[in-house]
Amino acid sequence: MLRRPAAKFSETEDARDVSILPVSNVTGLKKGWEFDLIFRTGIRVNGDLVRLLYLKKEDNTEIKFGCAVGKKLGKAHVRNRGKRILRAAFSAFSKKLNPGLCIVLMLKEKGIKAKSQDIAAELEKLFRRKKLLCSPDSP
Repeated sequence: MLRRPAAKFSETEDARDVSILPVSNVTGLKKGWEFDLIFRTGIRVNGDLVRLLYLKKEDNTEIKFGCAVGKKLGKAHVRNRGKRILRAAFSAFSKKLNPGLCIVLMLKEKGIKAKSQDIAAELEKLFRRKKLLCSPDSP
């Protein structure tokens, strides 16, 4: 029986890279303490399908993004689909957001069966409500 070698990552590579996001100013939240910081001290905005948690960091020009789907919502394949939908919906707004934000999107139970267009529409409402989108006249 042949065995394949285990995947090796260099120190600069990370297995949880957010390569699906098409913009260079968006990086992924990778460490548990980053998620904990946003969960404990972040501002929460509730929608019907999604819960938005964010922090504003004045000293940072990049946007940090993470998504979370709780175990109560389903098995692994259901949670993975939810994370894919959240990433797809967020990618439409990644260029339009103000710099210096740390964002975590949490999917609610209603959001599991929703389409990414529905979640994107809800995200736009939440971002506009909290004035997180750049104004059209700014570069």
